[in-house]
Amino acid sequence: MSENNIVNKLFSGKKDQGVLDRIPEEHQMVFTPTNEYYELKTRIHDKMLDLMDLTLIDSLDQHILRREIGKLIEKILYEESSSVPLNLAEREQLTREIQDEVLGLGPLEPLLQDPVISDILVNTYKQIYVEKHGKLESTNVRFKDDNHLMRIIDKIVSAVGRRIDESSPMVDARLADGSRVNAIIPPLAIDGPMLSIRRFAVDPLELDDLLALNTLTPPVGELLKGIVKARLNVLIAGGTGSGKTTLLNVLSRFIPANERIITIEDSAELQLKQDHVARMETRPANIEEKGEITQRDLVRNSLRMRPDRIIVGEVRGVEVVDMLQAMNTGHDGSLTTIHANSPRDALLRLETLVAISGLQIPTEAIRRYVSSALDVIIHLDRLVDGRRKITSFQELTGMEGNVITLQEIVRFEQKGIDESGFVKGHFRASGIRPRFIERFKVLGIPVPYDMFEPGRILEV
Repeated sequence: MSENNIVNKLFSGKKDQGVLDRIPEEHQMVFTPTNEYYELKTRIHDKMLDLMDLTLIDSLDQHILRREIGKLIEKILYEESSSVPLNLAEREQLTREIQDEVLGLGPLEPLLQDPVISDILVNTYKQIYVEKHGKLESTNVRFKDDNHLMRIIDKIVSAVGRRIDESSPMVDARLADGSRVNAIIPPLAIDGPMLSIRRFAVDPLELDDLLALNTLTPPVGELLKGIVKARLNVLIAGGTGSGKTTLLNVLSRFIPANERIITIEDSAELQLKQDHVARMETRPANIEEKGEITQRDLVRNSLRMRPDRIIVGEVRGVEVVDMLQAMNTGHDGSLTTIHANSPRDALLRLETLVAISGLQIPTEAIRRYVSSALDVIIHLDRLVDGRRKITSFQELTGMEGNVITLQEIVRFEQKGIDESGFVKGHFRASGIRPRFIERFKVLGIPVPYDMFEPGRILEV
């Protein structure tokens, strides 16, 4: 079917041919958005949906579809203009907003197009915050009401086969670009529906970007390349928003292209650039509380898929047992992240997750299992100025008694705050040469020996 025929069917042949040429000057008045504005937008939106065959939307190019929707909106808007006079700029704004309602996520669409915004936080329909450069700020964007916000939430979660309603009032989902979404609605959300979106860059950050942002230094970057190429098992730890997934993406770039990579996530966020990648995502239970597929199920299944590398987006439950088992049984070079406030806390969290799995294993046995599975812990922090930093790079060296031993290779030392509010500091080498350097030598991986000199300052 030709595009013209699809257009005609989509809009039921009811496109206007004459009223769009000129907007009467008497309607070009100054306008401040009010409740009447939102009511007008709702009426136009509803009329437009009545005139459209929504089943054909996917058949058209987005640019053509946006143009045709704009024509139909202008026609309806001209008929409705007597109720709320609008000038030309305001009509264009209203048209864009309705186009976003049909083709995108309504009021959120301009925020999603802004590359500077890293988080979008919707605290009920009338209050939206965004994070820019690590700092939160309020916006003038708002939804019409709770029902409007709920429509957008439903649109997001249904696109990835999930649901949200009173019987299941919380959901984790993702956008088409991999951005992480969490929504919670009444009765759990007291004041109305709430939505959180963690943005992911269309073009993921690379090692050079982290160097430019002073997240790490060139010698540390070379060390990161080496540990991935040497197939060391790496745990990335840090608090919420500290950059764990970003660093995981960066580390994945150094996996050779001829290796088979299996990724396992609650919500697919990783943006690997290799060709041979098998991606898996968990599935929640259906309305009958059946059909749930957990990360543990996927980790177990991945072991039967002939993986060279297993990447788990984040360990947060009993899947940690199978992840550690994989690391201990020949699946070297595995990568994962965990929420923790320090490298030592990350080990404690692993112990706790193993304990809650129900396995009757003595604490010392769990620690020996962890110490033999992991090789490196990389800890990140989000500093007070909003910037992310690798604050500690530690190697697991085994056990002393019943305690897992760690040796810090590099740490970030904070020295204060400058006049602009940015954290001052530098990376300092501990002077300890890690044991995995011998593995680097065997595999022919370049070793930055000079970075291990005692007390060496690695400027950023």
